[in-house]
Amino acid sequence: MALIRTDAFRDIDRFLEQFWASPDTTRTHAVPMDAYRKEDSFLIFVDLPGIDPKDISVTVENNVLTVHAERAFPDSAEGVERLISERPYGTFTRQVFLGTSLDSQRIQADYEAGVLTIAIPIAEHAKPRRIDVASRDDRNVITA
Repeated sequence: MALIRTDAFRDIDRFLEQFWASPDTTRTHAVPMDAYRKEDSFLIFVDLPGIDPKDISVTVENNVLTVHAERAFPDSAEGVERLISERPYGTFTRQVFLGTSLDSQRIQADYEAGVLTIAIPIAEHAKPRRIDVASRDDRNVITA
């Protein structure tokens, strides 16, 4: 397997944050993602709606891909009362362990319509290749 999911306790953390945190609290959120293999690449799609691309960071260290993004809580104008606050604000992070079959030197990231797309090519040494079979049978065959 080339990608390893790392958020085993994400649902429990999310529940506890919602239970104890107030809307004004800056907190860390796990973000939903999808991962697919397409030809010679793995594609990861991370939902980050409403986040400015300059506030998104994608890093790789020791085969761990980390997506980090921030959305600041909007300042309330004087005299404005917040009635509903359901959209998440604060820090968003996601980590994925990359297998050795992926080329972490050639990762590309693109952000469009609130979705961060990360393309991770499969390393050359991990791609299927054809191996020629040599024959040591040098006998001459005589046909009648």
